Amino acid sequence: MLLLLSSTGCRRQRIPKDELVVLIEQPPRNIDPRYATTSYDFKLAYLCYARLVSVDDDALQPKLELAERVDIVSPSPEPGLTLEVTLRDAKFSDGSPVTAEDVRYSVARLTDEKTGSPSMRRRFSETGLRQPLQILSPRKFRISYANPPASFLTDLDFGIFKLGTGEPGQPSPIGAGPFVLNGEVGEITRFVHNRHYFGGPAVMERLTVRVVRDANSRLLSLVGGAADLTQNTVSPLLFESVERWKERLQLTTAPSALLLYLGMNTEDVRLRDPRVRRALALAIDRERIIRTKLRGKATLASSLLPPFHWAFHQPASSLAYNPEEAKRLLDEAGFPDPDGPGGKPRLQLLYKTSTDALPVAIARVIAAQLAEIGVAVELRPLEFHLFLSDVKKGNYQLYTLSSAEIAEPSLFRNFFHSSYIPSAKNLDAGLNRMRYRNPVLDELLEQGSQEIDREKRREIYAKIQDILAAEVPMLPLWHPDNVTVARRVVEGFRMWPTAQLSGLVGVRKVGD
Repeated sequence: MLLLLSSTGCRRQRIPKDELVVLIEQPPRNIDPRYATTSYDFKLAYLCYARLVSVDDDALQPKLELAERVDIVSPSPEPGLTLEVTLRDAKFSDGSPVTAEDVRYSVARLTDEKTGSPSMRRRFSETGLRQPLQILSPRKFRISYANPPASFLTDLDFGIFKLGTGEPGQPSPIGAGPFVLNGEVGEITRFVHNRHYFGGPAVMERLTVRVVRDANSRLLSLVGGAADLTQNTVSPLLFESVERWKERLQLTTAPSALLLYLGMNTEDVRLRDPRVRRALALAIDRERIIRTKLRGKATLASSLLPPFHWAFHQPASSLAYNPEEAKRLLDEAGFPDPDGPGGKPRLQLLYKTSTDALPVAIARVIAAQLAEIGVAVELRPLEFHLFLSDVKKGNYQLYTLSSAEIAEPSLFRNFFHSSYIPSAKNLDAGLNRMRYRNPVLDELLEQGSQEIDREKRREIYAKIQDILAAEVPMLPLWHPDNVTVARRVVEGFRMWPTAQLSGLVGVRKVGD
């Protein structure tokens, strides 16, 4: 990589000073909130469609956006929960005011069987959302749930669009976010800033999001001046190259709510026993991997939640590196060393991962560390779509995968409740790809999803985190830092733990 950078000379290209060019590694499919499915779909959608509430907050607590106030109606006129939402004085990108009727229209379209988002339909069907919303005034409405969710505030995190827009045969709906789509969505997606945005117009008049799939090419584009900024697309394996070009580039990190984890197939005969799973966890020196492979740009994990999350609890059972205890647990579980160090393995496991360079490098280190306690690992890297398909089908024993940001603790339910185990009929039933079943945990997860009092929720999720650390259906490895690489002329990008792109609003370019 260094030779390539040097040989090309990386001649600077000039981007207009009023334009910001951001690089991503995969193209968005659709940024209409009704049809968004991928991570980049949502990240770009939220640039155009402001939300009632977001979790773009350092502590991952709900933050009011289009909503100026959210009050619980007490006593509720009906059984369940009723919220009264007051909208701030905000405008859509065409200058018209955001009203309660627009919110009612957005909810109706998002949950419609024909035009709606599957995730939104599931979210609101489980909560017993009562429709239509009750309009009290142009800027005030009530939303009622028959089965009130504990996540009632974060459930308001969805894009709002203008009444009557985005109908069949029409262009995309009109939003109230900081940017406005200017053309098609795809390999190059262009935006202009929304001069009516309630938070004030974005500093940059134009935003271009360009897809560059190859990591080396992304870095070359930044060095050569063909792009300005990228977030979480530069591998730690290339950090030395960034340092080589520090007169042109800057690397900035911040804590994230992302997670890399090692999943274990709890239905597999070798991994059914929690002692075996715990032994594997204790045999992995995660701190050394963070130091050597990630250049220290990550936080050791002990839970789905990062340590700064309001519901985080340090589990009573430690998963710190302890190979001697790991060997003892394997002996106890019926997997003794058959012929001493260096001979036959205690057991052999199939470990699947994607073919990307960093996941493969990490998997090799983990496999080597497991070999030290007598566990032989067959590493099988696969193209991502094949890898993910096998994981959903349970066709693995170990796998490593990254989660999206985890801001709402109700997501514990998606990962570990027995009803969220993928099946042959529905491979997308949920994220419990470890196929973990625990009736006690199921009950706690139900309570955590329904309890509205935050302190009581904190207590419930502390118990949940203790159980998971003891039974280890997955090993939380680390929370990788958010990493932004940008040209030196770029200032003001605000990184959030959720890795959303709303921080682009304050970006400016100086001395270009």
